Amino acid sequence: MIDAPEVEREAPSDALVALARACKVSVEYYAIDGTQVQCSAAAIRAALTAMGLDASSDPACERSLAALEDQEWLRLVPPVTVVVEGETRELPVHVIDGEPAEVALRLESGEVRDMEQLDRWVPPRDVGAQTFGRATFEVPGDLPLGWHLVEAETTGRRARGYVVVTPAQVTVPSEVREHRPWGLTVQLYSLRSERSWGIGDLSDLADLCALGKARGEADFVLINPLHATEPVPPITNSPYLPTSKRYMSPLYIRVEDIAEVAYLPSQQRALLAWEAERPQRTNDTDEQLDRNAIWRLKSAALEEVFRAPRSAGREALFEQFCIREGSALEDFATWCAIAEAHRGLPWPAELESPTSPAVAAWRDEHADRVLYHAWLQWICEEQLASAQATADRAGMSIGVMIDLAVGVHPEGADAWSYQRVLAQGMSMGAPPDFYNALGQSWSIPPWQPRALEAAAYLPFRDMVRAAVRNAGALRIDHVLGMFRQWWVPEGHTPVDGAYVYVDHEALIGIIALEAERAGAIVIGEDLGTVEPWVREYLHGRGILGTSIAWFERHDDGAPRVPEDYRADTLAAVTTHDLPPTGAYLAGEHVRLRDELGMLGEGSVEDAQAEAERERQAFIDIMLERGWILGDYNEEDLIAGLHRWVLSSPAMLTGVAITDAVGERRAQNMPGTDTEYPNWCMPITDGNGVPVLLDDLFEHPRVRRLFRAIKSSRG
Repeated sequence: MIDAPEVEREAPSDALVALARACKVSVEYYAIDGTQVQCSAAAIRAALTAMGLDASSDPACERSLAALEDQEWLRLVPPVTVVVEGETRELPVHVIDGEPAEVALRLESGEVRDMEQLDRWVPPRDVGAQTFGRATFEVPGDLPLGWHLVEAETTGRRARGYVVVTPAQVTVPSEVREHRPWGLTVQLYSLRSERSWGIGDLSDLADLCALGKARGEADFVLINPLHATEPVPPITNSPYLPTSKRYMSPLYIRVEDIAEVAYLPSQQRALLAWEAERPQRTNDTDEQLDRNAIWRLKSAALEEVFRAPRSAGREALFEQFCIREGSALEDFATWCAIAEAHRGLPWPAELESPTSPAVAAWRDEHADRVLYHAWLQWICEEQLASAQATADRAGMSIGVMIDLAVGVHPEGADAWSYQRVLAQGMSMGAPPDFYNALGQSWSIPPWQPRALEAAAYLPFRDMVRAAVRNAGALRIDHVLGMFRQWWVPEGHTPVDGAYVYVDHEALIGIIALEAERAGAIVIGEDLGTVEPWVREYLHGRGILGTSIAWFERHDDGAPRVPEDYRADTLAAVTTHDLPPTGAYLAGEHVRLRDELGMLGEGSVEDAQAEAERERQAFIDIMLERGWILGDYNEEDLIAGLHRWVLSSPAMLTGVAITDAVGERRAQNMPGTDTEYPNWCMPITDGNGVPVLLDDLFEHPRVRRLFRAIKSSRG
């Protein structure tokens, strides 16, 4: 391991340690090489401050710890209690000592149940000038799945909380378990068709689902996150740094497929066709995607369609969408309209909070623009739902597999709307490891655990619910973040952070509940250093893991043979954060990392030699098993590696379209920003020739790979 920079670490005091442990903030952690590292007192204090606690001195820590202990007694009922179906749970209800407590449970169905008070005596507690007592009630074990309301009352006080009943396991359909389907993986923006506006869109997704099933018997399509981007240029290229995870990017709308386009006057339809021609001319080039130019043209066309009258029925559907989404959509659309008006310039201070009177006044003054941005989200949802419906009609057993990013842009819509439940001044990241001796800071604000619990996890629930509403499966990027998160304080290097442990049972339970209700399966991206108990817990909740062939190795670096892979996973040869397999086999990833100065202190010759050893180790096993013959070429190796993962017991197998066509350019080079054109590469084949969706399944390389897949599956 390359030595990381030394950080001056003031040892945390006993008072600071006690407060940190009460809030599940680490005071030490184990590094990738097994050594124990102490977190600095400054990083610990910053994390606690971001949780709304005063940790500035030892007396302040002691007062904050006492206040934490008192807070539980000041609440009539907990804001949320998350249980597994069939589980009973004791529910504490706090009242002025000697006062009565009445508690009822209102189920989602509207049924009201009285809750049984248990014979539990707990010593009362003095909080300030008052003495509080605890009455203990039982959450019954026969509750149905769902979000049920606890309604409590005592003298002069009423309060509500949620009891969330979650499934023990996410159901995986028997068809999926028995047939262990395979599917296609693609960065949707990179796969264009003749009708695309220079970028792959939701109509392309629908066609890919239909073609994938009809031509290759694929049962799912895993795509990049479709999360919302900025409403005006400059637009962030990375789909993993969105402005909102609850809402979608209108860049993926196919304008011509909006119902109202058919009823536009002929002159306006001709104008739309003319506006589409310019971005469509780039579809069959290998030029980097220009989201800013594409959005300028597409947004102008969408403005025209928005102004077109909608039928009474269509208007009613739009109204229903707005009512269902409620204040969250109103806030998001308001943020988009304000950001659009200011176009990158600083906002007035009075607009910095979504609940301020100035924001309400601004919304009223710009109601049409707010409505426009809400309408865009309605169209996005319609077209995504259509893609999933197409997958269902085509016979896919899963359909669209949506990717959920780790976090959001620190200056985006979610950061503005949910600022009360995000940890201000913090960025999620990772401590130093073998791949990055400096650690990582991803510039994304984490959920603030205490505030999120106080909000009954509703913002988290709504985000997950939106993700699975029109999908057959959900992939969660960096699922370890549902257990612990590396918080890097603003102004600190990524080396100087602390782990914050979150309530994984609540978060995973809510994911399981929303996925179960939507009929979606769940895959967690659990690559890297993951403690065994985490994988066991996810397995127990019915959440699949991830296996990438290049990462499946023994401690000595030898490849893990496929029969030793985990069964409860989505297995693939590569992923979007790695070079396409053709480039990997040719060692081009080493040359590229050398050009970008990412090899560290080792020589390029040593890195090339190591890459060749890795490659040869796979080849030797494939030759031994007859998956390739002695006179192999690149296509044979790619087909052999897919036979490798297909012969594993993995429940699902993903095949990257970049591998199918022989693409050599990486979509993303982790650790780079402007040094490499991340997320901007359209799909080309091994000769650099653009491959459109219209021709994809007739491409000779694709057809040969599909034949190899079919023979592997019998």
